[in-house]
Amino acid sequence: MTAIFKKEVMSYFHSVTGWLFMAFTICLFAMYSSVYNLAYGTPYIAYSFDAILILFFVTVPLLSMRIMADERRQKTDQLLITSPVSVGKIILGKYLAMAAVFVIPLLLFSFLPLFLSGYGTVPMAENFVAVFAFALYGLAAIAVGLFLSSLTENVVIAAVFTFIVLFLTYMMQGIESLISATGNIVTRFLSMFDFYTHYSGMISTVSDAAGNSRLTTVFDLTGIVYFLSVIALMLFLTTQVIQKRRYTVSVKTLAMGAYSSIATVIALVLTIGVNFGLGALPSKYTAIDVTTNKLYGITQQTKTLIETLDEDVNIYVYASKENADGLLAQTLERYRELSKHVKVTYIDPLQDPNFAKKYTADDLSQNSVIVETDKRSKVIDYYDLYETQFDYATYSQSVTGYDGEGQITSAISYCISDDMPKIYFIAGHNEYTFDNGFITAIEKENIAYETISLIEHDTIPEDAQCVIIHAPENDFSADDADKVIAYLNNGGMVIMTTEYVQQEQSNYERILSDFGMTLQRGMIAENDSARYYQAPFYLLPNIETADETSGLTGQHQYIMSPFAQGVTVPENNVEGMTYAKLLTTSDKAVLKSGEKQVTTYEKEEGDLEGPFCIGVKAQKELDSGEGTLYVFTSAQLFTDYYDSAVAGNNKQLLSNIMGRIAGHEVSVSIPVKSYELEMLTVPTQTAYLYRALFMIVVPLGLLAAGLAIWLVRRKK
Repeated sequence: MTAIFKKEVMSYFHSVTGWLFMAFTICLFAMYSSVYNLAYGTPYIAYSFDAILILFFVTVPLLSMRIMADERRQKTDQLLITSPVSVGKIILGKYLAMAAVFVIPLLLFSFLPLFLSGYGTVPMAENFVAVFAFALYGLAAIAVGLFLSSLTENVVIAAVFTFIVLFLTYMMQGIESLISATGNIVTRFLSMFDFYTHYSGMISTVSDAAGNSRLTTVFDLTGIVYFLSVIALMLFLTTQVIQKRRYTVSVKTLAMGAYSSIATVIALVLTIGVNFGLGALPSKYTAIDVTTNKLYGITQQTKTLIETLDEDVNIYVYASKENADGLLAQTLERYRELSKHVKVTYIDPLQDPNFAKKYTADDLSQNSVIVETDKRSKVIDYYDLYETQFDYATYSQSVTGYDGEGQITSAISYCISDDMPKIYFIAGHNEYTFDNGFITAIEKENIAYETISLIEHDTIPEDAQCVIIHAPENDFSADDADKVIAYLNNGGMVIMTTEYVQQEQSNYERILSDFGMTLQRGMIAENDSARYYQAPFYLLPNIETADETSGLTGQHQYIMSPFAQGVTVPENNVEGMTYAKLLTTSDKAVLKSGEKQVTTYEKEEGDLEGPFCIGVKAQKELDSGEGTLYVFTSAQLFTDYYDSAVAGNNKQLLSNIMGRIAGHEVSVSIPVKSYELEMLTVPTQTAYLYRALFMIVVPLGLLAAGLAIWLVRRKK
């Protein structure tokens, strides 16, 4: 087999065929990658691979048309089939020779992600799975070309047949839809010859709420097994075709023919059975989400909620299955696989236009989701499944994140909950307000909220599960402070934040002192460079282990807490009180008083030395339970701007606290998953050099080498 492999490889490089194949492949890939990856700046090379799949219609016939047909035409196949080498090894050697010629330019493509990584963040796993998927498609196409070449001695017919078959395998999905939009036994049979759909299982196009589309990558075992089984089947069938030529007509020939026919049937049945069996398995066993932001994956928070369901949850998608959002459909499939209690149904609005009126009076967008249990239902508009951003410079809208899991998990939690907790924001003292992202995190935990002024109430409302006081700039009145203290001493929960202001806030700080703590007024400057971002006032505090910081204490996990003050926490045990520090600074931090202009971040006279506590949970034991006070000394902690700098960890901290308020074992507030990475910025000069090198110099160099070798050998 090795000798045959070497002979065939050398034949490709002693003629123009191999050089032409590589030159054409490299030139076409460079053409598309220079547009998608260099000009448009996308970090995903899957776009380029998807665009050049049509390459196989031309290059594979060119590569494979002579591999068997020419042997038969020149009668040299008789020498092969009478050689001591088995027919299987002969076929495998020829196939590996073609595969080697195909793999050489593919190896060159594999360096592109590494090259692009110098100009931005590149998703390596997604890109190399894209390379793998393209390789499988190409190797399967080559196996088809090998088989078809074995059926004839005319190289032109072999090339034409290969072109037609590969074109049909690429267009099979469209042919199936013409036969039946809903599918039938004929389309199921034709799907076995559908190369592109199986390729799309690994490299698929998804569209979003803004009408944009992108390619995403999944390590899909069903697609891998499909292409490998096609390759194995084509090699086996080619072997059977050649095997029949080894015998003349006789009783032995008839016996061998019967054996060959039976073996072929068994091979076909095995191939179909393996693929259908694997396709029937839940995708959680066959597909690995390798997207950078885990667009297709399900978080542990969702798994915990769904796997413990003890009642049915019906999820209706307001769209036909054929027109459903691809990303949403895959997300819902993950939910369905987690529990038999989750049932997903697609409702075609054309066939049942009144369905949505049972749940909402509003007009529903196509692909909206309705979650329903025996207790209640919730409608999720399709446009809420995606986070979008409007660009005022171009007056266009772009998708920045996918929130399918976050919205659906929140809706399921809402529909199975027995009651809805409520929190109150205190107003009337020029308090800060939570940014939209943090309000969304509260809503995802299915917590109702309302803003009240204490002057309008004699006491904190009885249905308050929690009260949030967000950095008032004006001091509380004594009466307002008493109402909050009374609420805490009656078993309530309060989240309070502070920010440095010039005037003292004695009444507001009295809430702290009732729990044995005092505010250290000023602004903390961190002098440990590992514990701040860009400037010492932008703190990256130590995250202490606690229920509230679950999922945030791993390596390279940060919370940003700018312009923080300190809060003293009693070091000795205080009867009836327990304290849990959540966020702390290093011992190199200093507290600037704020009464004089800051000239240095180092310690000056009058500055306090760290470490400081900037986030704490204090609990007071009461006869009727316990009162809980959370204190965070940075109002900027709960702003979207600073949260985005630490990948949503500030929001996750709040979600963990809200989850405890709602009584969830884990938070059901799943953050929005960033839709894709930032665009690459490749200098124009580099792009021109890339095009010149791989679209002109390398292809022409390969063609020149091939022609030179061919001319030299021809003269001999």
